[in-house]
Amino acid sequence: MDKLITYRKLIQQFVSDLAAMINEQRTEADVLAQCVFDEERDQYLLLKIGWSGQRRIRGTTLYVRLLNNKFWIEEDMTEEGIATELLKAGVPHQDIVLAFQPPNMRSFTEFATA
Repeated sequence: MDKLITYRKLIQQFVSDLAAMINEQRTEADVLAQCVFDEERDQYLLLKIGWSGQRRIRGTTLYVRLLNNKFWIEEDMTEEGIATELLKAGVPHQDIVLAFQPPNMRSFTEFATA
């Protein structure tokens, strides 16, 4: 199977599973985890949205792009970290970019720089 197709399925499954887990464990009835998948532009997000009393809740829990057959992790507020999950799924280090790190610091990680 084509690498890009495999990576798309992997990220969609991971984000969907994470959203389901968050929604099962949620403590506030009006705050939900929502998946946003844009296959045309290869962008995948997990958002938390809703209300806590009179306070609006909104935020990006996870934002990953697929670019040049690599996972570009733009935002990761998950407990384990998606890079760890991707490695467990067999994705090689060189196919993961910690894009939330400054470009000049990426060479100090075990992952791809770009």
